[in-house]
Amino acid sequence: MTLGSPRLPAQGLASDSRSLDALRTTSAKDPKAAIKEAAKQFEAVFMQQLMKTMRDSTMKSGMLDNEGSDMGTEMLDQQYATQMSGLSGGLADVIARQLSRNLGGTEATTSAEVAQQRLPKPLQGLPKSVAIPKASGSQGDFLRENWDAAQVASQETGIPAEFVLAQAAHESGWGKRDIRNADGSSSHNLFGIKAGSSWKGKVAEVTTTEYIGGQPRKVVAKFRSYDSAEDAFRDYARLLKNNDRYAEVVRQGGSAQGFAQGLQKAGYATDPAYADKLTRIINTTLRLQRAAT
Repeated sequence: MTLGSPRLPAQGLASDSRSLDALRTTSAKDPKAAIKEAAKQFEAVFMQQLMKTMRDSTMKSGMLDNEGSDMGTEMLDQQYATQMSGLSGGLADVIARQLSRNLGGTEATTSAEVAQQRLPKPLQGLPKSVAIPKASGSQGDFLRENWDAAQVASQETGIPAEFVLAQAAHESGWGKRDIRNADGSSSHNLFGIKAGSSWKGKVAEVTTTEYIGGQPRKVVAKFRSYDSAEDAFRDYARLLKNNDRYAEVVRQGGSAQGFAQGLQKAGYATDPAYADKLTRIINTTLRLQRAAT
């Protein structure tokens, strides 16, 4: 039997801190291999935490949830994280280059190169030519086109831009369910904000569905009309920030469930299933963003 470098545990830091000893042994004999393995394990830790965050933002059914199912889900996510780590062109490659650079290794890169290869905030600054998985289709286009405007709304309210985008997607059917002005032009009202007595701008009057006594009814309602989608995002931010009715939404807007349920409790929409539907769209938005990075 030929003796080589010590074999590292398959799951590494993602599940067993004892692998540090194996890393130390490997680093003495093969620093390059140790750097790559450490980078892979750090990526696995990151992926596991990302999946945990995704799980936490998903509303549980409550039917089969218990401590045993939670433990099983955590172990499954651990395995998924390990399998998804170390792929060519992934985060592990970026970490490995940075570690090698700090240690003066042969794979060192300049600080400018490392900065360009760091994991970006999902979709931020992506040109429209960047490829989005085909499965996302028009959904990916919607996220790209409105990301900058959602960022502005996020800065105004403190609500994550991903949640803002998800609500715009839900209200507008990913931009396909457009509220039209009388002349057929777009109102750019991506959030379905109605025009009350305090609204002094343009108005689009259309037939919509409202839930009255828990039952859907077709009614004619007046909606705010904007000159652009950017104006809609700014007005949405003002509505949430300046209206006491949505104060709790802004305070609890850091979690998907808190944000969605807060909007429903505040009466943003009459649909009794609004929070559940919005939470699902938030999860879809996060998955699309992860696939695009």
